[in-house]
Order: sequence, then C-alpha cells, then structure tokens
Amino acid sequence: MISLKRLFLFICAILFPLMWATPDVLAQQPQLAIRPLRPSQKASVMQTIGVTDITITYSRPGVKGRTIWGDALPTQTAKGEATLDNQNERPKDAVIVPWGHVWRAGANEATMFVVTDDVLINGQPLRAGTYSLHAIPGKEEWTIIFNNDAGQWGSFQYDEKKDALRVKTKPQMVSESQEWLMYSFDPITDHSAQVNIRWDKLRVPFTVELKDVKAIWRTKADALMAANATNEVLPLQVANTYAGDKNWDEALKFVDQSIKIKETFRNLSAKANILWSAGRKAEALVVADAAIAKGKADKVNTAAFEKRVADMKAGKL
Repeated sequence: MISLKRLFLFICAILFPLMWATPDVLAQQPQLAIRPLRPSQKASVMQTIGVTDITITYSRPGVKGRTIWGDALPTQTAKGEATLDNQNERPKDAVIVPWGHVWRAGANEATMFVVTDDVLINGQPLRAGTYSLHAIPGKEEWTIIFNNDAGQWGSFQYDEKKDALRVKTKPQMVSESQEWLMYSFDPITDHSAQVNIRWDKLRVPFTVELKDVKAIWRTKADALMAANATNEVLPLQVANTYAGDKNWDEALKFVDQSIKIKETFRNLSAKANILWSAGRKAEALVVADAAIAKGKADKVNTAAFEKRVADMKAGKL
C-alpha cells in the first residue's frame, strides 16, 4: 500500500515543473481535439493538365429533401451580394442557396481552389496560388469567385476587395438529381479541363485552361536541370519526352547533354534508339555498339538491348 508521504512526493514531482513553466511554454503544448462528426463531409478532387495540378477541396452538403435553389424570403435581408449562407439564421422555409447572394460553394470552410501554375479561367487569367472559391448563383447566370482569403470559414467574412478573379458562367438544368454536392473535371483535353459543380438538378461549369502546356513543362525542366547541373538523368528524361513527341532534334540535343555530363549505358542506348527512330540508322548502330561496350564495362545487363541491336542489323526493325 502506498504511504501518504510517497503519494505526496509523487504528486509534487508532476506538478512542480508546471509551477515554473512560462505561459509561452504552456502554449507550446499540443492541443488535444476530438475530430468532429460533420453532416457535410470533406472531399477533394485533383486534375493534372500537363504538369499543372488543380486541386479543389470542399465539404459536401446533401439535398435531404430541401429546396436548394431559389429566391430569398422577403424576411431575409443582406446588403448587396452579402451571404445569406448561415444555417443558424436561415428561416425554416428558406431555400438553402438563394439567388444573388454569395455562397461558399460547399459547406463548412470555404471551398479551396489550388493551382500550381498560371491558368485561364473561362479565358481570364488567374495566377498560380491558393484561393477560396465562392459563387453568386442566379437563375440565368452565375458568378464564380476566386478570393485571396483562402482560410476563411464559409463566406461569412467574404471581402470583395480580396477577389483575385470573377468570371461568369451559365447554369445547366439536368434530369438526374445529385444528392451530395460534387465537383468533377470532365471533359478534359491536353490543355484544359472543365470543372463541374453538381448539386440537386443543376450543373455549373467553368473551364481551366493553360496557354502553353509544353512551355510550362520546359520552364520547369530547365529550372530543375540548372539546379542539378551534374545530374545526367534529368536531361535524359527531357530527351525521352521529346522523343515521345517525335521531336528528334531536341531529343538528340538533350541526350547529348546527358552524355556530356556522364556517359552511361542508359543514355548511349537511348541515343542509339533516337537516331534509329529518326532514320539515321548507320549512326545509330555505331552508338549502339558503344552503348553495349559501356554496359559490359559497367557490368550492366545489356541482353535485351543486344537483341534489339541484332534485330536492327538483321533488318527486322
């Protein structure tokens, strides 16, 4: 049985350090929090166009038999476009998203829109960055808003002066009801993607487009190669990308850059394949033999490439 003296000493050992702890030290202690159960659950959707990532993070309210779109009640008042998106103040019979007022385009925190490069939204420029996404719904036209205050709750503190961009779009009625709010990217092309906001029987689209996908890729590739000038793999990767696009001149330029940094079986065999595909077969065979010799010297398994070279020489390719 623990004596009172031992129990007293044990308690003092725990409490004594806290008595001398400063408020700053106490503030640094991890804050415990129980993750809440939310009726509108969080979701995220991401699309890559070229090498540009677009991510939309939002919460998904449900229709739940309610009237989602329509006019505000006469008893609801807000100055200008100010939001009426407050469930604690919403009258019982009011629509969830009234026309003409700012909506968080989701639930809980404002919807987040993140893009890693400069893009065009419905043809209008938007710089790379993180934005809160809001909307002003209308019967015939919607306004989609990209706001620089990316950390706000809902649209309660929305400030038009912080807008980075506003674009217009036309809502589309659909026959199939979407119970839970959903964002999607469809259709997509090599340089663009259509974002669709779907809820209830409404689809609201807007387009994200890149001016020049290849130029963005090349800018990033050049920056990475410049920062890693002794890495022979990076220019080889660029060469392979150009080879995939059948741009043989650029492919050879960058494979030669790789070889200049460090000659390997990998970049020599790549050069041989590029030359062969470009129709420069005699040169290709010379480089191919050099690649095999280098591979054997470096104890690399060259069997598959040797078979390919044998087929080249036999006219089978």
